[in-house]
Amino acid sequence: MKLITKPMGDYQTNCYIVTIDEKDIIIDPGIGATSWVIENCTNPIAILNTHGHFDHIWSNKELKERLKIPIYTPKEDAFMLQNDPFNQGTPSSIPDFEVIGDSEFLIEGIKIEYIHTPGHTPGNSIIIIEDCCFCGDFIFENSIGRVDFPYSNPNDMKKSIKKFLAFDFDKTLYPGHGNKTTIKTEQKRVGIWLEHI
Repeated sequence: MKLITKPMGDYQTNCYIVTIDEKDIIIDPGIGATSWVIENCTNPIAILNTHGHFDHIWSNKELKERLKIPIYTPKEDAFMLQNDPFNQGTPSSIPDFEVIGDSEFLIEGIKIEYIHTPGHTPGNSIIIIEDCCFCGDFIFENSIGRVDFPYSNPNDMKKSIKKFLAFDFDKTLYPGHGNKTTIKTEQKRVGIWLEHI
């Protein structure tokens, strides 16, 4: 597996390209991601969104139209792609597949797992591909996602943190912003947030 990333836009939102068996999967194509994605993909097969915030889905529409590939988005956040709820001028896109809860499926033979971790948004999810966890704005290096936005939910975030603390495996975490980390590393840190949300 090959993985490349580039921070996009004013919020430096990480866009990822995962390549397995010469097939490219695009994760969270944010503001201005289109040209970089096209330059670095030879056989794109899907766009995956960890959640629906504008800085993670801005280039969905353009990439879908230019590359003719489907969009997968957590069901609870699908409305954000279509309705621009924060009035940012986000190009409207429609998911081809609305991922429900914790789900596993194949995209052209590649196993994709979504683990639902709401709180930052109703649908925020960790996407697992092999040994990589793309966690959106749920967990960061030594921090967690904000829960004071419209549609955020502090109680859901607490439940998601407890779910994360129960993970009995270790993989690399690739967040929506900032540096990569690991599940085991953040399990040692994240519990304190239960007292401060």
